[in-house]
Amino acid sequence: MNEHDRDRMKKLLRQALPQVEGDAGPGRDLWPDVLRRLDARPVLSGWAWLNGAWFDGALLAGLVTLIALFPAAIPVLLYYL
Repeated sequence: MNEHDRDRMKKLLRQALPQVEGDAGPGRDLWPDVLRRLDARPVLSGWAWLNGAWFDGALLAGLVTLIALFPAAIPVLLYYL
């Protein structure tokens, strides 16, 4: 790419993208809102953690079944880990 092509590319990019003036960030600090939302989340206690654990158990059972039925698949599974 020579100098002429580079200048042409700069010109085309300046035409395609509007120039940003001032501060393009959010108008206020968002971190306090994030902390407030994290504090507002209910704490999982007792048996409530089991709500999503069944899916993890099903994936583990499927993996164990796959390895038991097709032991030659072990290198393939290890490759993707």
